[in-house]
Amino acid sequence: MSGLGTTSGPVLVCGEVRTSLLLTRDAVDERTAVQLLRLRADERVRVSRHPNRYAVSPDVLTGVDCRLPTATGARSRAVGTVTARAVLTEGRVLQSTAYFSAPASGPDRRQPWGYYLVRPGRLIPVGRLPEKSVAEGFLTGRQPGVLDVGSIAESLLARISRQHWILDYDTPLSTADTSLRWTAAAAAEGEEASLLFTKAEDALRIVDLRLPRGTAPAAAAGLCEDLALHDWLLTTVAYKLDGLRLGSEDGRAVLKVLRPLVDHLLHLWMPQARADRALHSVWEQLDKNSGFSRQWNTLAQRIRDQLALQTIRFRNEVPTSP
Repeated sequence: MSGLGTTSGPVLVCGEVRTSLLLTRDAVDERTAVQLLRLRADERVRVSRHPNRYAVSPDVLTGVDCRLPTATGARSRAVGTVTARAVLTEGRVLQSTAYFSAPASGPDRRQPWGYYLVRPGRLIPVGRLPEKSVAEGFLTGRQPGVLDVGSIAESLLARISRQHWILDYDTPLSTADTSLRWTAAAAAEGEEASLLFTKAEDALRIVDLRLPRGTAPAAAAGLCEDLALHDWLLTTVAYKLDGLRLGSEDGRAVLKVLRPLVDHLLHLWMPQARADRALHSVWEQLDKNSGFSRQWNTLAQRIRDQLALQTIRFRNEVPTSP
């Protein structure tokens, strides 16, 4: 399949990423991760060990024949398949992603299913695609009676989380799930890749991307998974520290909060570890504008300083031998 903005490629890619803590006390090993993500018998789970442990499920396709969301409320019908997959980072953070790409136009009438099945992950519009209206409508929220890829991502997340013979449902810390809804189109001729990142509701993030021509839809999805992972990490750690009485006398209560962050989350911060190299500039732009890495480094250092202070306090409290 050709990439964004090419002659035979899509003009728009839309998707949603759900991010959550895996429902186990400890991070799972590679073998267990493969068991969790084996969503199809005919394809293997892909595993990477460097620079961190990372497992990706086979793609799962969902056939749809529905209206697309539009900013104007105009009817825009599309038929085809939505791609969904799950990823597990360091056996600890689980994500599910559902996305589709769409060309500028399609046949004026609905075709037999065989026409769409040989184009996996594509939704073919019936007639012309109102690209800008669909992109805006997709980002601004769900509308009744139109495609909801977030529910497809959520369904996949629930499917994995129901594997009670593998999961113990005894998480070391309480966290909230987040959703990152995104669209991607090709950057105009002569323009650089760009990203507009917005925090909407408490758990919803909205990302509007302009990517280099030729970018594969899967690469755009991978970039958004990376963004969603690091936003979730930052949100979770900042929330845990918010209101925590670090200077209180009850050092054990402070340690009860800080230790799980060190044990399970701090080592996961690794931006761009698997994002397509052609898209690194997009991450760097977000980091420059939003200060993700600066905030993370500040929070991580704050945690380490508090652990050091608590260690000194406990040592001073230990009675010396006569």
